[in-house]
Amino acid sequence: GGYLKHLAPGGVPWFLLPIMVPIEILGLFTKPFALAMRLFANMVAGHTVIYALLGLIIVLGTVLVAPLSIAMAVAINLLELFVAFLQAYIFTMLSALFIGMSAHPEH
Repeated sequence: GGYLKHLAPGGVPWFLLPIMVPIEILGLFTKPFALAMRLFANMVAGHTVIYALLGLIIVLGTVLVAPLSIAMAVAINLLELFVAFLQAYIFTMLSALFIGMSAHPEH
């Protein structure tokens, strides 16, 4: 009974159980992995854009682009701060949802 019971939901024919149980177990690991990858990708993407903007100064070999490049990097940094708070909110809500679903699967 208990927690492992939801791996084989009621009403599933017996011949589908060897397929359903591994899929459900895979789903248990995929949800946290997807949450982690989402956070990682958002953090890396923001930093990559900032480094690219600041790298324009070196690549173009002139300081004439520096004011615009730095201004854009600061703007992207502020946008990245907003995205960080948004991702923290999404991560919290999805984590609460997944934990709630595992604690009370009937809801």
